[in-house]
Amino acid sequence: MTQQALKPFLKWAGGKRWLFESGQFSLPSFSGRYVEPFLGGGAVFFENQPKNAVLSDCNWRLIELFVVIRDNLNPFEALMQTHAEAHSTGYYYELRSKQLGTSITRAAQFLYLNRTCWNGLYRENLKGNFNVPIGTKQTVIFDADDFPAWSSALQGTHLKHRDFEEAIDEAEAGDFVFVDPPYTVRHNMNGFVKYNQNIFAWSDQIRLRDALLRAHKRGVAFAMTNADHESIRDLYSGFGRHRQLSRYSVIAGKAAYRSQSTELLITG
Repeated sequence: MTQQALKPFLKWAGGKRWLFESGQFSLPSFSGRYVEPFLGGGAVFFENQPKNAVLSDCNWRLIELFVVIRDNLNPFEALMQTHAEAHSTGYYYELRSKQLGTSITRAAQFLYLNRTCWNGLYRENLKGNFNVPIGTKQTVIFDADDFPAWSSALQGTHLKHRDFEEAIDEAEAGDFVFVDPPYTVRHNMNGFVKYNQNIFAWSDQIRLRDALLRAHKRGVAFAMTNADHESIRDLYSGFGRHRQLSRYSVIAGKAAYRSQSTELLITG
């Protein structure tokens, strides 16, 4: 089912490449489709490259980027080269402020900003505009970039902008769903991180649990990473197999604040 593993082409908070590199998890065999309702950077998909994949996310700009790399690679790469040659502090803020009119120009803008903003963070203001300041990295196109390989891996995939519940409810017997909702590994009183204008609130965690319960009853297999927190363990009490995972948190801006943490893996 797998080909040579690929690294993601963008940095995304909560990426799960470490999960496979650490040897703590591997994708099981399944007869149906691979369904991923929180696509993010696509680390799990690119690591395994399942042939019949349904990939979705609530961030429409993110999904648009994946679609463009799949379907319009040549003009996209040309625009990325243009951004790389023009990169400067002034250029960054000028491009960040623009509302572009085509999917290809927006996709190249999205990836350029992701690679040059502070720590690869994605954040929007209340108006829905990307507002992360420029970072310290100057590289826009990396030597290891292989856009043709990424485009090839995405051929045949179904990419959709939608809510996670809709994606899980479409899963059928024999499908495998990999679930990686937004969550924090620091487990403060707030509990969950903010994505775009919305918070992945406790009600969303309940919706997610209920959607997985329904899917499991239909014969859908799943694996979910989530916060290793008592509230999550209680929410999934009696459902699935629970395992604690160890990892280093890398989302902090300074290395001194990056520390070993745990996350929870639930499979069923």
